[in-house]
Amino acid sequence: MMNELMKTNLDDVLTTDLQRKIMDQLREHVVDPELNMNVVDLGLVYRIEVLDDKKAYIEMTLTSMGCPLAGELTTLVREAVTQLEEIDDVEVNVVWNPPWSRENMSQFARMTLGI
Repeated sequence: MMNELMKTNLDDVLTTDLQRKIMDQLREHVVDPELNMNVVDLGLVYRIEVLDDKKAYIEMTLTSMGCPLAGELTTLVREAVTQLEEIDDVEVNVVWNPPWSRENMSQFARMTLGI
């Protein structure tokens, strides 16, 4: 059973074990260096799809449109997900709608960051 503190909106829409494995990989390996928190618990990851031919599609946002780390974070996402033997390629799409807000964060992230 998932720890309720770590639950995000994404948990409710993931339907396959591989999607959950990708989410766990992002949670473990992709940290926003400004907030020192992983992108999953920050609520930055909106969608994870597994496509044919061992390809994943990740839809995510950033905390602000002017985030200087956009390129770095998307590279980290690609690197983390392609570490999985089931995935050879990752497309990362950064979106701005819906805009990120603190309500996207897991309870764990809010408690850790004092929000």
